[in-house]
Amino acid sequence: MGMANAELYTALVDLEELLETEAVLIRALDEYISSTEHRLTQLKRRAAEYSKEHDEASVDVSAYLSNPINAYLLVKRLTNDWKQTESLMLDFAQEVRQNMTQYRQVLKFPTEEDLSGAATALMRLQDTYQLDTASVARGQLNGVQYTTQLSADDCFELGRQSYNNQDFYHTVLWMSESLKRHEQEKNRTNIERWEILEYLAYSTYMQGNVRSALQMTDELLTIVPTHQRALGNRAFYQAAIEKTPNNADNAEPQMASPAVDDLPEREVYEMLCRNALSPTPQVLAQLKCRYVHRNVPFLRIAPLKEEEAYLEPRIVLYRDVIYDGEIEIIKKMASPRLKRATVQNYKTGELEVASYRISKSAWLKEAEHPSIERLSRRVEHMTSLTTATAEELQVVNYGIGGHYEPHFDFARREETNAFKSLGTGNRIATVLFYMSDVAQGGATVFPSLKLALWPEKGTAAFWYNLHPSGEGDFATRHAACPVLAGSKWVSNKWIHERGQEFRRPCSLEREVSEESS
Repeated sequence: MGMANAELYTALVDLEELLETEAVLIRALDEYISSTEHRLTQLKRRAAEYSKEHDEASVDVSAYLSNPINAYLLVKRLTNDWKQTESLMLDFAQEVRQNMTQYRQVLKFPTEEDLSGAATALMRLQDTYQLDTASVARGQLNGVQYTTQLSADDCFELGRQSYNNQDFYHTVLWMSESLKRHEQEKNRTNIERWEILEYLAYSTYMQGNVRSALQMTDELLTIVPTHQRALGNRAFYQAAIEKTPNNADNAEPQMASPAVDDLPEREVYEMLCRNALSPTPQVLAQLKCRYVHRNVPFLRIAPLKEEEAYLEPRIVLYRDVIYDGEIEIIKKMASPRLKRATVQNYKTGELEVASYRISKSAWLKEAEHPSIERLSRRVEHMTSLTTATAEELQVVNYGIGGHYEPHFDFARREETNAFKSLGTGNRIATVLFYMSDVAQGGATVFPSLKLALWPEKGTAAFWYNLHPSGEGDFATRHAACPVLAGSKWVSNKWIHERGQEFRRPCSLEREVSEESS
């Protein structure tokens, strides 16, 4: 409780002190008004920025969100940025606070996990497609210029997310870019230079460059001389430099680049995603296109357009086999059911989410719509296999940087619990329908074959996962490259062994080449 000052009215000398009190209150009121006006100015600026971006998005929502930078920024605006905006608003009235609470109960808001996932997706795109950090910050993806640019704050958040994931390589890239842009955006940024330097210095140290880390820490301390963590780090860096031999910073001799066949699968996969590899001219020269009838009455009228993509194993493309009307029906049916795609744990047989598969999927039954049933009949015409024992149609939509790293569709010998509950045997074949074009990225690649299939709306890819002996064909190991720009919709029809006994007879030989259809 404050001190009480009674009977001030009894002497003028006491009343004179009240004028000093009033002066303090006036200054406090002026400061509050100034602070309020400053907050209002900030809110007006933010509202104008939000409205401008929202209006641009509303012109063509699909095209806007197909740009992964736009998608990331939308998530960031509704997480970190909106928290800052909300803090400016909450100072004004209890009513605003109540409204914000209600909005969060009824509207969809992204989470911190969404922000982290969106940031990680941009890093994945940056690595897979070898995108220059400055180009991405300018809104340029793989040589294509988009309108959206990243601010110093946006770059800082990407760096912070990388730091939280202990990804110091990308932290250095994005904090360095944030530092460059901070100089140009001094009046528009919400972060301080010393904050960037703090992350950048430590991540630079973790990357092995102690001297640069010390230099950045020294700069940080000129801005905030009492920064305790920086003072501790400075002493640590100095001690590390004293223990380092003088020639430790000398660059190691450059080794000759390994041949493509000696590269790790991951590197081959990423090269294929960038269209930097392809089958040899000798392989490509043997590929053919044809019309296919297969003694099916309907195919006499409308033969299949078959295009060979590879001969051994045989991978073929069927053009114009799923139609726009069917695609729209399938997407409309699948959209409300989309859930995070899962992979099967080969030890337990249970389905679980995994970081190497980023997409959402839904399953559709033939009985749900005539279009689904017709698609199954079409699969039978394409493959000469029965779909009576096939899995339901899986519909997949890939999000920001959506991908699926190299994997097999079939179950290997040790995966004894895979597909056990279905009772239909292993996945003998895969039919993959492309239900959208993709502006950039999103190829289906087979690393061991150096083959990439690029999404074309209306096309289906088909291959056998098993040899006629029932052994898995390891050459069919494939991956879905990250979507760089655009929205990728596909659907899968996985055909199983049961019921194919007379359609594709078994062979006693372990590996037998497929005959051309």
